[in-house]
Amino acid sequence: MGLGLLQRLRSIGRDDGLGLSTSVPQGAGVVSCEVVDPLGDPLANADITVKSTRTGGQVMKASTDPYGLFIATLPPGQYAVLVSVESLLPEHRTVEVEAGRRTALGRMRLEPSPQAALPMPGTWLFDPPHTAIRFIAKHVGMANVHGRFERFDGGIRVAERMEDSYVEVTIDASSITTGNNTRDNHLRSADFLDVENYPYIHFASSRFIHRAGAKWTVQGTLSMHGVSRSVSLDTNYLGALNGGYGEELRCAALATTELHREEYTLNWRTMLARGIAVVGPTVKLELDIQAMFQDPDTPTPPR
Repeated sequence: MGLGLLQRLRSIGRDDGLGLSTSVPQGAGVVSCEVVDPLGDPLANADITVKSTRTGGQVMKASTDPYGLFIATLPPGQYAVLVSVESLLPEHRTVEVEAGRRTALGRMRLEPSPQAALPMPGTWLFDPPHTAIRFIAKHVGMANVHGRFERFDGGIRVAERMEDSYVEVTIDASSITTGNNTRDNHLRSADFLDVENYPYIHFASSRFIHRAGAKWTVQGTLSMHGVSRSVSLDTNYLGALNGGYGEELRCAALATTELHREEYTLNWRTMLARGIAVVGPTVKLELDIQAMFQDPDTPTPPR
């Protein structure tokens, strides 16, 4: 089941309203649609998933072209077509594909998703038992090493205008753990973090930028191993609710970035015989955060 070749030619055969022509394999049918945003503008790179309604299995996955168009050749049968784009509500249609015929789903308009309410202004402190600071590094060019920092302090000062908010976190570098004592001791040594001379890793934000829906970019400065660099955290806000130790108000977010360790003078390298580095040049960092709103009734997290 391949994606039909999309061509802007004079329409032939059954008119689908899009002015498209596709070479159809014998015994196959064609399905097409146009995907637009809430303003009616074409949506490029929208995710298209086609499933068989008979088996429930996925038949194909594709995306719209730069004009928001999608066309595919499929065997005869009934299919469910799901269109999705981040920050917009998904749209789905059921279509019956017939051999030798073209079926147009027409224009599919995706509407905005309801946005989670932003956290109320004030101070929110990280809840350590429900917050994780994790990293992933490439090992011997193929496998990944997963680790985390177990001790840290941080919080968010939410402003009346979210873009004016501020987040700060201080990490105990010696709390690094990967599940292997020998490796952890090496990471704490002068070859890597050198925790004796640089005991803390620190991040302080400088700017909150709203991207779309629940997506934000948090820009700031990361200081590690005696070096400070500007970084951007791709952040997905997960909402706020009452719940936890004493039904306290808490919010959550997931932030990720990629660091080049040599920018922080973490230059240790050993090569395998084939010229492959034992430790890769980049590290993926992930902050999975829950924070509690601070007021006189906020409980103290358990240790």
